[in-house]
Amino acid sequence: MTEATIDSDKLPEAVEAFVLRWGDLGGQWGVNRSVAQIQALLFLSDRPLTAEEISEKLGMARSNVSNSLRELLNWKLVMRVPVLGDRRDHYVAETDLWQMASKVAQGRKEREIDPMVSAIRAAMEHADDPKISPAVRARLNSMHDFVNTVEGWYNQMLHVPPSQIM
Repeated sequence: MTEATIDSDKLPEAVEAFVLRWGDLGGQWGVNRSVAQIQALLFLSDRPLTAEEISEKLGMARSNVSNSLRELLNWKLVMRVPVLGDRRDHYVAETDLWQMASKVAQGRKEREIDPMVSAIRAAMEHADDPKISPAVRARLNSMHDFVNTVEGWYNQMLHVPPSQIM
């Protein structure tokens, strides 16, 4: 069975369709398809699942599930939870959509915006170099202002309650 095929005997049709579509969307967002599918399955699951159950339900190799779970744990989109009487690790997904969006935004900021902020700030330390033309200096200043604005928006959004956004 391939990663894109889910054993329909194991999942309701609506869940299967959502998991497959979420996996496709994940690919468009730069997220591994397996990671997105596991997050979708756990999001819709009404109970914690083990890695073995995830592997079986999605028809994925156990090693792929383990690697994907590790990535989801790093993003804080999935948590390990204990289950009484079972020593295996069980996993649940973040189900609060605002928390999920905030965690994704935080991860993206750390991986994409913060390095851009550092790079432009480092470049600005040398912007007064006479070898840099006025046009290049103006572009650096524009980029600096833009990056600072984006960073400010992000920081403001962290403190706005979801009810106010809605």
